[in-house]
Amino acid sequence: MLRQVLVGAAISLCNIAIHALLMAVVVWAARAAVGITTSRQSLQLIAVMIATVSFLMAAHLAEVLVWSLAYAIVGVAPEGTDLVYFAFVNYTTLGYGDVTPEARWHVLGPMTAMNGVLLFGWSTAVIFEVLRRVMTTIRSEEGDGERRGWPE
Repeated sequence: MLRQVLVGAAISLCNIAIHALLMAVVVWAARAAVGITTSRQSLQLIAVMIATVSFLMAAHLAEVLVWSLAYAIVGVAPEGTDLVYFAFVNYTTLGYGDVTPEARWHVLGPMTAMNGVLLFGWSTAVIFEVLRRVMTTIRSEEGDGERRGWPE
């Protein structure tokens, strides 16, 4: 079981590093996009949010692919299993149960789910913060001209 926990922790740390890097890119891009003044602020908000959510979905896809690669390396699932599908089912906590891991790797599925739940929560927090900051910036541009929002 220790081996499962160590492998799961290593993969989780890899995904956390990927997520941290991509969250920094999202925040940087959103900060830059908010700096662009436009007469159509609702379009600006829509564009920033579509870009943010799309980028985060791509980040989660990359993280699922990391899990599926790890599954392939350690031989988690039975021969012939679609490992990307299996990783998605675990990462999203969907848990269909149509594919089960080899007995010696049973703990890796729940560790994948725990990693996915935490990273989805983190993404949700970033989406909310980007929306809040964009709305604050738009309101300040409409109001007293004082710019609030992203720290310099």
